Formats: sequence, C-alpha cells, structure tokens
Amino acid sequence: MTASPLFAAGTINGMTLANRFVRSATWEGMATADGRVTPQLTETMVALAAGGVGLIITGHAYVSKLGQASPWQLGLYDDTLIDGLKSMTDAVHAAGGKIVAQLAHAGHFALEKAIGKAPVVASNFAGLAQAPRMELSVADIQDLISAYVEAARRARAAGFDGIQLHSAHGYLLSQFLSPWFNRRTDEYGGCVENRARIHVETIRAIRQAVGCGFPVLIKMNCEDFSENGLTEEESLEAARLMVDSGLDAIELSGGLLTGGKMSPSRPNINKVEKEAYFREAAQAFKRFLGVPLILVGGIRSSEVAEGLFKLEVADYFSMSRPLIREPDLISRWRSGDLARARCQSDNLCFRPGMTGKGIYCVTEERENN
Repeated sequence: MTASPLFAAGTINGMTLANRFVRSATWEGMATADGRVTPQLTETMVALAAGGVGLIITGHAYVSKLGQASPWQLGLYDDTLIDGLKSMTDAVHAAGGKIVAQLAHAGHFALEKAIGKAPVVASNFAGLAQAPRMELSVADIQDLISAYVEAARRARAAGFDGIQLHSAHGYLLSQFLSPWFNRRTDEYGGCVENRARIHVETIRAIRQAVGCGFPVLIKMNCEDFSENGLTEEESLEAARLMVDSGLDAIELSGGLLTGGKMSPSRPNINKVEKEAYFREAAQAFKRFLGVPLILVGGIRSSEVAEGLFKLEVADYFSMSRPLIREPDLISRWRSGDLARARCQSDNLCFRPGMTGKGIYCVTEERENN
C-alpha cells in the first residue's frame, strides 16, 4: 500500500512535525478553577501525542483574568502557572509529540461570574449586549498587547514548541477584525488595515520577545458568516498584513459562537460532502499567502484530507471533536484502517465539561452501556 503523503513530515519555522494532522484547540474543562494544569489535562495531551497527532494545540488559554471564557479553562496569565505547564509539555515531548499554546481573550464572551467585572470589547454600542460592556481605550489596547506578549514569554519558558493567537469565532482579537463588532473611529477601527492593527502590533511585539526561531501561528476566521461581519476578502487582506509582520502559519476557521448552522462546530457531519466546510476559502488563502495553511472544520475522513492536500488546498489538517472520541485516530489511519472518524458531530462532548468532569464523548459512553 502506498504511504499517504499526509504522513510525511512537515516544518513550520523550524518546528518539524511527524505528519500533517493537527489537534485543533478546544475548551477541555480540565484545568483548576484558576487555570492551572491538572493530571487529567496532562493525560489528555499525552494521549493525543501517543495517538499519533503531529501537532497538538492546547485549549484556548486566557492571557489575562478578564479574558476567561469558561470555567476550568487553562490559563497563561501569571508566572506561577509556568511550572504546571512545563510538566505538561515535558510529558507530551516524552510521548513524542509537539505542542503549541493557544493564547486567547474572550472579550465580549468572557465569563462574567468568573471575571467579576463587565467584559471588555473592541466597541460598545446599543444592541451588543444586555449587560454592561467596557470599551477598550488605546491605553487598554497597549496593555492587552503586553498581556499577549507576556503569555507568549511564559509559553516559551514552559517548553511549548510555539504559540497560536486565537482570532476566530468572535473572541476579542476576532472582534477587532469584524466590522460588526468593531465600530471604533480611531486607529484601531474603520478600514481593514486599522482593524488588523492590534494583530500586527501583537505579532511584532511577540516576535521581538521570543525571537525569530519560535513559531507564531494564528487561528482566524475566513469570514464571520453574519450580516455586516468580516468577509473573505477582508480576512485575506488582514492575513497578508500579519504574514508581513512575522506570522509563521494560519489555521483557517470561520463563523461565530452565535452563528447557528454556520457556527465553527457544525452538527451532523455525516457525509463526505459536508466535510472541510472552509475548503473554498482555503484555496484563496493558500494561493495568495506564502505560509503554511492549516485547515479546520468538519474533517472526518483521511481521503478528504489527502485529496485536499494533493490539490494544494492546505498543508495541514486540523480536527478537534473527532480526537475527543478517538485520541488515537491518526494512528488508526496510519495503520491502514481508513474508516471515517467515529465522531457523530453532536456536540454533546462539551456538556460534562460544564459540570467539572472535563469533556469526553458522551455518545460513545452511551453506546458502550
């Protein structure tokens, strides 16, 4: 049997990956109440590494306390978190894996009962929310950039192989890019260049802090799929600015947390035709940008990923929900068992996370009982 090109090694700014499969970031619900690593979270990461995933991206880790999105979410906001994170990266590396920390701030979608204040936003306007919101000043934006830089420094100190900025799905950096969320009239609002300014300044500042050889990635929307939201053309223009500023790779997603059928985690991906739902946008990004492209969104079959790889639509293929049910999915495919991922795309896996148990495949549990 001819070896699949998906199992050839790849490189992102000196970070060599064993294959072309990536575990996309999610919320695991496995950290402590203040965002520290637990044995359960470490075991989850190690299982992914042992299961053959080429690159693990952590669940979104909040860079400041005001950026927490969910209970039991991983944190990167304080130096006292470094030792626990180092124990996790050491365990992943011992299992033969590579791991990148995703840096995030929830902004408008912050968990109010956890942060104890009004969530911060790119713009505050009538109709945004029923509860109070606090619009960031220019000085606040500079503090926010510093928070990302410090989180990146902590990630490097903790042994991560790189970092990824979370600028998708309506979280704070995504809110700056979106013309619906961002209605500012200063240098951080208006045209795409201004809306992407915080990204450009953050990437440049992080690059100065961590050096040229430390991979800096981003997860971003190809578009918001909402009225007056970010368009594909605007997203591509913003991505060009970020690449020129030192970005090493892009993970392409889309949609907002409030997007319903057009959300990032779409239900019922039960046919090949429903897989890779951002593939058309990926073609444009891959054609015009000179950095590796990671495609996420409903990938369930190795044949779909391989076909898109051969067509040069993407360089890497990212999954989240399938690897919750089958952390060893990549090893299964590599062994020759090419059956589709067993994930039912029902999103039930997040329910136990909200009760403090951590996410897991509820459907599999029911099938086995």
